Amino acid sequence: MMLILKPLLLCSLVLASWSAVADDSYLLGAGDKISIRVFGQDDLALKTQLTDSGTINYPFLGSIKATGLTLKQLEQLIYQGLAGDYLIAPSVFVGIDEYRPFYIHGEVKKPGAYFYQPGMTVNQAVALAGGLTERASRDRIMIAREANKAEAENASLNSRVLAGDTVTILQRFF
Repeated sequence: MMLILKPLLLCSLVLASWSAVADDSYLLGAGDKISIRVFGQDDLALKTQLTDSGTINYPFLGSIKATGLTLKQLEQLIYQGLAGDYLIAPSVFVGIDEYRPFYIHGEVKKPGAYFYQPGMTVNQAVALAGGLTERASRDRIMIAREANKAEAENASLNSRVLAGDTVTILQRFF
């Protein structure tokens, strides 16, 4: 029985990590933890967290602004910086180790910050927060997007949550 479970667990971990890498639309932001590797160049491997200003410090290239870039765009930026002067044709890989959190508060049992997962919905975020309270409204949900925290938009339990978002579950009227 244990021999069957190990391969299944391994397959599920590989698929989960592949789905995170497969999302080419994810934009990096302050708080994301990333890994950078250059094939055959162990001294250029780096595990780091994007600073509050959204930068990383990379060997030979110095400070790189990564906020707002996709993983592929950051790979290309590092490739261009290393190609020619340092390496002939570097093979650069950038991956997410840990996504920056989203926040949920209001009428949930355990409000707070939770780590984002690609494809997450408000319903899944509520589940992470312990579920809705008895006073929670299923119709009065607001999401403040990281890019524009001043303007919250109406949402539903099926709305997508993005890294850095703030989800607010309001009280229902009795």
